[in-house]
Amino acid sequence: MSADDTLSALAARCGVFDQFRDLSGEDRATSPDTQRALLRAEGLEVDTPAAVAETLALLRAEDDARLLPRERIIPAEQPCCLEIARPGIWQLTLEGATEAFAEGNAEARIDLPALPAGLHSLQLQGKGAPQVCLLIATPQRAPLLPQKTGVAQVWGMTAALYGLPSPRNHGLGDFEDLAVLAEALGAEGADFLGINPVHALGWAAADTISPYSPTHRGFLNTAHVALDALPGGGSARATAGDLIDYPATTALHRAALEAAFEWFETNATRKEQSSFDAFVAEGGEALADFARFETLSAEHGADWRHWPDPDRLPSQAPGDPARLHLWLQWQAHGQLATAHERARGGGMALGLYLDLAVGARLDGAEAWAAGDTLAQGVALGAPPDHLSPAGQNWQLAAYSPRKLAAAGYGPLRQVLRQAMRHCGVLRIDHALGLNRSYWIPEDGSPGGYIRQPFDALTAIILIEAQRAGTLIVGEDLGLVPDGFRDTMAEKGFYGYTVLQYEKTANGAFRGPDAVRPRSLACFGTHDTPTIRGFWEGADIGWWRRLDWIDSDGEAEATRVRAAEKADLLGQGVAKLARYGPQDLADRVHVDLASCPAALVAVQLDDVLGVREAQNLPGTVDVHPNWRRRSPVSTADIATHPATQKIARIMAKAGRGASDN
Repeated sequence: MSADDTLSALAARCGVFDQFRDLSGEDRATSPDTQRALLRAEGLEVDTPAAVAETLALLRAEDDARLLPRERIIPAEQPCCLEIARPGIWQLTLEGATEAFAEGNAEARIDLPALPAGLHSLQLQGKGAPQVCLLIATPQRAPLLPQKTGVAQVWGMTAALYGLPSPRNHGLGDFEDLAVLAEALGAEGADFLGINPVHALGWAAADTISPYSPTHRGFLNTAHVALDALPGGGSARATAGDLIDYPATTALHRAALEAAFEWFETNATRKEQSSFDAFVAEGGEALADFARFETLSAEHGADWRHWPDPDRLPSQAPGDPARLHLWLQWQAHGQLATAHERARGGGMALGLYLDLAVGARLDGAEAWAAGDTLAQGVALGAPPDHLSPAGQNWQLAAYSPRKLAAAGYGPLRQVLRQAMRHCGVLRIDHALGLNRSYWIPEDGSPGGYIRQPFDALTAIILIEAQRAGTLIVGEDLGLVPDGFRDTMAEKGFYGYTVLQYEKTANGAFRGPDAVRPRSLACFGTHDTPTIRGFWEGADIGWWRRLDWIDSDGEAEATRVRAAEKADLLGQGVAKLARYGPQDLADRVHVDLASCPAALVAVQLDDVLGVREAQNLPGTVDVHPNWRRRSPVSTADIATHPATQKIARIMAKAGRGASDN
C-alpha cells in the first residue's frame, strides 16, 4: 500500500470524506493536506508516512482487542442483548448512580434488562483490564406537537430580541420585552415566539454582537437582563435610533448590573441568598468554570489562547470565580424562565422557541472549558453556497467525534440541557452538522467534511428533549445526504422549510401543498432577505456592492428574481408592475397558513414591512448585521394592524391551540 493509500485508509476509518459535491454539482476531492489536517485535529499522529501507518495499525489493534463495543445505542424501556467476544463478568450502572443496577456472568452475550432513557455504563471483566461500553438508551422519538398541545397545527412569530424597542429598556431588547411580547401575541392566537440565540457572548468580548458567535452555548447573554426587574438596578437608557449603539448600551447596562449586584450583596434576604446558593450548587463545575472564565477574561482579555500559564487550563486556573458572574447567570436564567412561564400563561401552547447556535467561538469559554474534547487547529464553516459565494469560516470550535465520545458526550449534554431548560421548542442551527461537519484548517489547507456520530448525537438530543418536554426543529437547509430528512422525521425532529428555497428541479416554486407536514415552515430566516427585501432585490444590491457579482450577474439575478416574484404571486412577469411587496407578503402568509406544516412562523420584519435582513452572511461591518431595531414599540406589536391581519389569516386557516 502506498503512502497516499495508507493516508486515505486512515482518513476513511476516521470519517474524513474523500470528496463532496458542491451546490453546482461538481465533485470536490479532499486533498492529502486536508486529510492530514483533519486527522491531526482529531489528535492523531500523521506528520510522516511512517506515523500515518503506525496510527492506522494502532487503531486496528485497539479494535481487535475490544471484547464489546465502546458504545451501543439501545431503545429505552426495552430489554436487549449485547454480543461479546469472550466470556466475562459484567456490571451495569445507571446514569447518576454509584451502585450496580444489574450484573452477571456471560459467555457470548449479555442480556440487558429494560433501561430508562439515559447514558449508562456497562463494564466487562475478562482476561486483562476491564472494558467499558457506554449504553445510550434512547426514546423512540422526540416529543411531537399533538402530544404537547392536542392540536396538529400552530403558528407563531419570530423576532430579533436585541431589536425589540421599549421606553423602559436600556437600548437593547431584554427578557421583560420578551415576556410582554409573548403575552400579547398569545392573546392573538400565536402559540410560540421565536428569538435569536441568547447564549453568553462574553463579558470581555465587547466587540462581539452576533448571537451566533457565543462564548458559551450553555449560559445566557446577560445583556438581556431587564434592569428594572432588579432591586437596586434602577434604569439606564441609551440613545435611541434605528441602529443599536452597542458600546454605549453595554457601558450603561453593565454599570447598572454591577450596582444591582452590590445591592444584592448588602441587602439580599436570607431566602434570596438561599435561592442564589441553590442555583450555584445546581450549576456545579460547569457554572463555576464559566464564571471563572469570565473573571479571568476581565484580567487577561477575551481570548484564552493568549492567557499566561496556568490559566489556559481550567484544571490549573487559580482562584475562585467572581460571584458577580454567578449572580448574573442566576438573574438571566430567572428572567428567561419567567418569560417562558408568562408566554404559556398568556395563551401560548408552546411558549418560547429558542435557537441553538452551531458552535461557540474558538477563543471563548466553551472552548476553554471543553478543550479536551475539541478538534484542534480547525474551525467550523461552510463551503461556497447560495448564502455566501465565497464560503464561510465561522471561527467556531468543533467537537472532535473521537474525543467527545471518550468524554461520554458530557460537554454537549450540558449545552443541550441548558438550551432546553426554558422553552417549548428548540431550533438546532445547521442540523446537518449532526451528520457531517465542514472543518477549515488553520494551516491554510482547503476545508473538508468529516463524519459525525449521527446516531449517538441524535439519541442524546432525544434523551434531553424527552426530559425537558421540548419539540426539536432541525435546520436542514442546503445539500443533505439522501434519506437524512426522512431519518430525522422518524426520530421526531421537525424539519425546517424555508419557502424561498422550496423549488423544483426546473426552478419553479413548489406549491404550499408540497410543504413537509413534519416541519416548521417560514418564508425566510435571519440570513435571507425579508419579503420586502426579496421584492426590491435588496440582497442582490448588496452582492453587487460587495463585488460578489458583476453587472452581468446583477442583471441575471434581477431577471431571475422577477420570475420568482411572478411565480409566487401566480402572475406573469409582465403584470408585476401592478403589485408590490405587501401583495407578496399577503400571498406568502396565506400560503403558509394553509400549508400542511405542523408549525408555521412569520417574521416580525415581514409583518412590519422591513427591508433589510438581520444578517448578510459573509460580512461583519459593511452590512448592519444584528443592529437593527424594530420600527414598532414592543408594547404595540401585537395590536398593530399588520399583526392583527396575520392573526386573522392564521385563525381562518384553523391554526392554533383553540383552548389555549
